[in-house]
Amino acid sequence: MIRWNADQNALREGLGHWHQALSAGHLERDAAGVFPHDQWKLIQKSGILGLPFDEQWGGLGQSLLTTMYVLEELGLGCRDGGLNFSVSTHMVSVGVPLQRFGSEALKQRYLPGICSGETIGAHAISETESGSDALAMRTTATREGDHFVLRGSKCFVSNGPVADVFVVYARTHPDGGPLGITAFLVERDTPGFSVGAPVSKMGLRTSPLGELHFDDCRVPSSAVVGRVGSGFLVLDHVMKWEILCSFIVSTGQMRYRLDRCVEYAGTRTQFGRPIGANQAIAHRIVDMRTGLETARKWLYDTAVRLTDGENVTTDVATSKLLASESNVASAQAAVQIFGGQGYLTECGLEKDLRDATASTLYSGTSEIQRNRIASMLGL
Repeated sequence: MIRWNADQNALREGLGHWHQALSAGHLERDAAGVFPHDQWKLIQKSGILGLPFDEQWGGLGQSLLTTMYVLEELGLGCRDGGLNFSVSTHMVSVGVPLQRFGSEALKQRYLPGICSGETIGAHAISETESGSDALAMRTTATREGDHFVLRGSKCFVSNGPVADVFVVYARTHPDGGPLGITAFLVERDTPGFSVGAPVSKMGLRTSPLGELHFDDCRVPSSAVVGRVGSGFLVLDHVMKWEILCSFIVSTGQMRYRLDRCVEYAGTRTQFGRPIGANQAIAHRIVDMRTGLETARKWLYDTAVRLTDGENVTTDVATSKLLASESNVASAQAAVQIFGGQGYLTECGLEKDLRDATASTLYSGTSEIQRNRIASMLGL
C-alpha cells in the first residue's frame, strides 16, 4: 500500500482549484469537437504539465508515482475526457522520450516549452497498414549527409492537428527488425511535412486526431532521439509511461462515475424505495467499485516495479487490459443505472461511454494485450 506524503497530497489537492474552470462547457465542446484552447491555458497555469520533468527545464522534478497521483485527480475533477487525454499524451509523447534519451541540445531547445505547455507535443507511430504492429511501419528515413529524409504517412495521431512538435518513428533499415526503427523530433513547420485536418471520431472529441504526411521531409541528424536504430527502445519506454499515465486518469474518471451512481441510487426512488435497495442496482455498483480498485492497484503496483527497474512487460499489459475494460464496464453500468436520464447527452454519461470505448483501442488493443500476456506465459 502506497502512503502519500504531505507534499504529494498538496500537489494533488492544488489541482482541485482548477476543476470547475476546466470542466466548464465540456458538453458543448464535445458536441463541437474542438480543442479547448482556453482550458489548455488553465492547464498551463496549473503546472501539471511539468510534473515529471527536471527542474532545470522548468519542471517540478516529481517521480512517476507522484505524477500518476496528480493525474488521477485530473480524471476525478475534470469532466473533459478529451482534454485529459491530450494532457497525458502531451506529457509522454515528447517530453518523456526527450528527458530519457534526448541529447542535451534537444532538451535545452524543447523541454522548457513542453513543461510550460507553450509547445504542444504529439507522437506519430501508427500507419494505415500497421496499427498495433509497429514493426510493420512503412514510413522511412533515409540518411543523406548530415540529414535524414522522411517519406510516408502516419495516422491516428492524438494532438496532431494542434501540436507544434512531434516524435516520429520511422524505418532507417529495411531489414533491421526492432533495430531498424529510429525516433526523430520534427517541428510542425519543417518543409515537406504536413498535418491533416482533424478527423471526426466517436469519443474524446476535444482531443484532436489527425494524419501526418512526409514528402521528402528533411531533418538534421541532430533531431534523432536516442541513437539511430534505437527507436523501438524509445517506443517501449514511452508506451509504459503512456499506459500508466493515461489509465490512472481513467481511474479518476471511474471514481467520479462511481460516486455519482452511489448518490443517484440512494436518492432516486421507484416503487416506493431508493433504486439502490434493489440487488441488481447494488451489484452493478459493487462491480464498478471492484473494477476501479483492481485497475488502480495494478497501475500503481506496476509503476512501483517499473521505478525499481523490474521487468514489467506482463504487468503493463495486464494493467492496461484491466483498466480499459473496467472503464467501459463502469460507463455502461452508469448509463444503465441512470436509465433514460443516462441516455441523454445532457447527463454526460453517454459521453463517458463513448470516451471509454477508445481506451480498449489506443496504446494497444485489448486483443493485443491478451496476446502479449499469453506469450509471456509461453503460449
